[in-house]
Amino acid sequence: MVPPSRTERFGARALRTRWVVRAPIVLYRVGLGSLFGSRLLMLEHTGRRTGVRRYVTLEVVDHPESATYVVVSGFGVGAQWYRNITANPHVRISTGFRRKVAAIATPMTTDESALALERYIDHHPKAWTRLRGTIEAATGTPVNTLPMVRLVTG
Repeated sequence: MVPPSRTERFGARALRTRWVVRAPIVLYRVGLGSLFGSRLLMLEHTGRRTGVRRYVTLEVVDHPESATYVVVSGFGVGAQWYRNITANPHVRISTGFRRKVAAIATPMTTDESALALERYIDHHPKAWTRLRGTIEAATGTPVNTLPMVRLVTG
């Protein structure tokens, strides 16, 4: 693994700063999620222990069909949202002008994840370069080993 650049280290620190990561949630909740276009979505999930509604914004890695979105867990299987959706896959997503759409979250296999990552790299090479370094600096884990989740609406 190549040592992270200064920009990647800054991005990694920002990812660990709660208010920076959570700021888009406020915009989604007041109906301004369309400002982020279709590259981000807000995932509304249920806490596995508390039953309380929880929110996280995630980058869309792939959107192979109109009813399907693929997201990656940048902090692996230990991320709270990931643990919550494995306990209860019934979620709601908001992206673009779509708000609070019911969906089912399903963890993807390693092969499915690799294929989705290849498509992301092909479609967004510059974003991939920045995202890869930032996530790897923040987690110390190669991006291609991170789990992905398929969100199917309808």
